[in-house]
Amino acid sequence: MKTLCFNEKNMELLLVNQTLLPNTLSYFTCKTTQDVIFAMQTMVVRGAPAIGVAAGFGCVLAANESLDAENWLDELNGRLTLLEAARPTAVNLMWAVSRMRALLEAKQPETCLKARDLLLTEALRMEAQDITICKKLGRNGAALLKDGDCVLTHCNAGALATAAYGTALGVIRAAVEEGKKITVIADETRPLLQGARLTSFELSRDHIPVTVACDNACALLMSQGRVDSVIVGADRIAENGDTANKIGTFGVAIIAKHFNIPFYVAAPLSTIDRALPDGSLIPIEERSRDEVASFAGKSILPQDVPAVNFAFDVTPAELISAIITEEGVLTPPYAESIAQAFSARS
Repeated sequence: MKTLCFNEKNMELLLVNQTLLPNTLSYFTCKTTQDVIFAMQTMVVRGAPAIGVAAGFGCVLAANESLDAENWLDELNGRLTLLEAARPTAVNLMWAVSRMRALLEAKQPETCLKARDLLLTEALRMEAQDITICKKLGRNGAALLKDGDCVLTHCNAGALATAAYGTALGVIRAAVEEGKKITVIADETRPLLQGARLTSFELSRDHIPVTVACDNACALLMSQGRVDSVIVGADRIAENGDTANKIGTFGVAIIAKHFNIPFYVAAPLSTIDRALPDGSLIPIEERSRDEVASFAGKSILPQDVPAVNFAFDVTPAELISAIITEEGVLTPPYAESIAQAFSARS
């Protein structure tokens, strides 16, 4: 499954509308920068790599909107600034816009049309690179799984969280492609149920056995010996390996540590923010009360009761067995292995 597709003729970005899955598979059309921002903020598109690629195409739409402006570069930069601020935690968003800004600075296009064409070529390259990286990452991580393993996941880090294929689910897919029999337990992942709605949707389509579990069942399942390893994605990884991922990931990591179950993070190098020495500096997005206070469109809290709705938490590096990347499986101390991975890429 491809999460997104760009229509060059109509200058439109088509995104699988993940708010409607699994019951309805349809596409949300983005014609403007604000459309892309709306899609990111309302979870039409989510997952750090997918947000990064969508941002790349968002930059193309920003240029397209600026074609007729007298001061087109100022108009374009203003739209890029709005785009990169759409969501605070996933570093791939800022990474993608920074990459596009660097391209414009290096090439110095004379017209906005030339700028748009440059950005489109780069966005298409980013999309292709994301798919290649996920497949390479998947092959690297597949070596960690044994035939017959049951993997627990939290949230969705599959094709729907990337351009295609996935990170955490990419590891599972790669292991299955190697002939290993892998089963999956997907945490439901409250409050938006990305595990129940999205991970189960993806894996069932690929005929990979998946069972959805209530988030609160994690400790019981591990105590019963029903989980062989945990693989999750990431929205931002600090230089020391501290990892921000969907809220609840930290708790899963603590329980896995208690039962001596390997806890793996699967993410491309673009998700590693080497400007942050540790996870305490990762900004954590707080979302609307309504996501917690309602279910299936109906209120489940008294109107005068507040709700806390942090979208992410940070798992300390000491709870992470390994970080799976396109440049290999990184192990502690992460500051050293991350630096080596970036050196290998360059």
